[in-house]
Amino acid sequence: MKIRTVEYAGTIAKPGGPSPGTLPQIAFSGRSNVGKSSLINTLLRRTRNKIAHVSATPGKTQALNFYSVNDEFFLVDLPGYGFARVPVAIRDSWARLIEWYLGESGAVQGVVHLVDARHEPTEHDLTMVSYLAKLGLPTLVVLTKIDKLKRSERAESIRRAREALALDEAQLLPFSSKTGEGRNELLAALEELVKDRKVVE
Repeated sequence: MKIRTVEYAGTIAKPGGPSPGTLPQIAFSGRSNVGKSSLINTLLRRTRNKIAHVSATPGKTQALNFYSVNDEFFLVDLPGYGFARVPVAIRDSWARLIEWYLGESGAVQGVVHLVDARHEPTEHDLTMVSYLAKLGLPTLVVLTKIDKLKRSERAESIRRAREALALDEAQLLPFSSKTGEGRNELLAALEELVKDRKVVE
């Protein structure tokens, strides 16, 4: 897949909000500070004119942000969860929004879930991957910031994530927003998801 056009398409801030269009939707989820905005910008070749806001303060994304890619699918940026400085009431509202979107909207084609390669998957990661499995949503786990690991640490990081999340190795993809490693593989995975097109009425 070659990225030709990327446009911000709209936002859903509350459960039940209308979708900005009928294209297939692929959601990107992950804990705050996992590098989601950087990954999205690298993936979409928007590192100079950023489309997903990269902030020094985690928790910046507070709604479902839709980006139309090549007029073929929506990349949907979900709020980052687990950020301690965000009030509990706001975290709870994000959780309700995410659960509605993934479980009830009927719009999601698949999910790319991000995990920091430097650390063990968190309880939040385990809960999310288990939830996605129960929903039957195709899920790819991307190990971000892989460039920060030594060669000897990479295999251990992949093994640790695979065992903790009970995934096949094919469901794990190392990624670096700094070097671009994993970008082509992730684009190919998205292309496969979009081929199995599910149009939202």
